Amino acid sequence: MQAHDLQSLLDLERIKRLKAAYCRYLDTKQWERLRGLFADETVFEGFGSAPTGSNADQFVAGITARLTEAVTIHHCHMPEIEFLDPDRARGVWAMMDLVDLGEGRSPKEAPGHRGFIGHGHYEEEYRRDGGTWKFCFLRLTRLRVDPLPVDYPAARRDLLAHAPGWLPFG
Repeated sequence: MQAHDLQSLLDLERIKRLKAAYCRYLDTKQWERLRGLFADETVFEGFGSAPTGSNADQFVAGITARLTEAVTIHHCHMPEIEFLDPDRARGVWAMMDLVDLGEGRSPKEAPGHRGFIGHGHYEEEYRRDGGTWKFCFLRLTRLRVDPLPVDYPAARRDLLAHAPGWLPFG
C-alpha cells in the first residue's frame, strides 16, 4: 500500500467521524460543539431551520431556536465520498431523521402535525482546516416526509441522558 493510499483511508475515516459527530451533537443539543464542525464559510441549503444560503452561525442559531426542546434522531448511512484534492472531498449520505417538535408546535415540512420522519440525502463538501476535516457545504434533500400526527405518543423524558464528555470529537 502506498503512503498516499493510507492517508486517503485515514482521511476517509476522519470524514466519517465528522459526520457521526454532527448527528450526535445535533441530537444531544451540543450546539457549541456542533458549530465547531463547520468552517466559517460553510453554506447550507435545504434545511428547515435556516434559509438556503445561511452560514454556519445562522444555521446553528436556527437549529438551536427550533430544536432545543424537540426530540430528534438522525441516522446517516452508506457514505459515498470522493476526494477532490488532498484537502477537499465531497460526499453523499443516505439519511433518515425523526423530528418531534412536541405538542402545540408544527413544522413547515408537515403543517398541522407535531413533527415528521424524513428520508433523503445529505450532499456535502469537506475541507481540511488546520489539519482537521470540517464541513464547508451541506445540502439536505428529501425523498419523503411522513408527518407525525398531533396525537403521536410523547417522548419519554426520564431516560438516561448522554454524557457530553464521554467521547469528545477531535
